[in-house]
Amino acid sequence: MTQFDWPALMRAGITGLRLKPAEFWALSPAELALMLGSGGGPAPLSRARLQELARAFPDEQERSEE
Repeated sequence: MTQFDWPALMRAGITGLRLKPAEFWALSPAELALMLGSGGGPAPLSRARLQELARAFPDEQERSEE
């Protein structure tokens, strides 16, 4: 089980991010991590990658003649 360093997180949220205590406690750990810049998730989708995906998976599909 991972334990949180609540005093450090509270300092970062209330002092660093200037959150009010109620705002701090309303956040989920994931939201707080994202605000602190340590979300650890995948990199944002770049324009080039989006265009690559759009070419590979076009919205419109060819319709067959009946």
